[in-house]
Amino acid sequence: MPPLKTPDGRYIVVRGRLWRTSNPHLDEAQRAALVHALSAARREVKAALAQEDAPRLAAARAAVHQAKLGLGERGAPWWTDGAPDFNRFLAKNTPYAQWYAQSGEGA
Repeated sequence: MPPLKTPDGRYIVVRGRLWRTSNPHLDEAQRAALVHALSAARREVKAALAQEDAPRLAAARAAVHQAKLGLGERGAPWWTDGAPDFNRFLAKNTPYAQWYAQSGEGA
């Protein structure tokens, strides 16, 4: 089942918490390249953890962060209307609370 997405498309809800979605204004080539980089960086994190290689792990985590910044999932919000960012907030503690309660997941 796909994750629940807020009506404005800015967040998905995972276990009651809002997580910012990727910037929908990225062109498909940019998005594909960033998703590829993110996947590779996550594989590198896994390998570094398995080898207990702290410098490699730090570099891999930095690469994950850079890919997420590029996708718009971290850093400044990708929307331009001045609305606040509720990334990582519990949905019930945000302006999305009523929508979330009515979604069936927020019960």
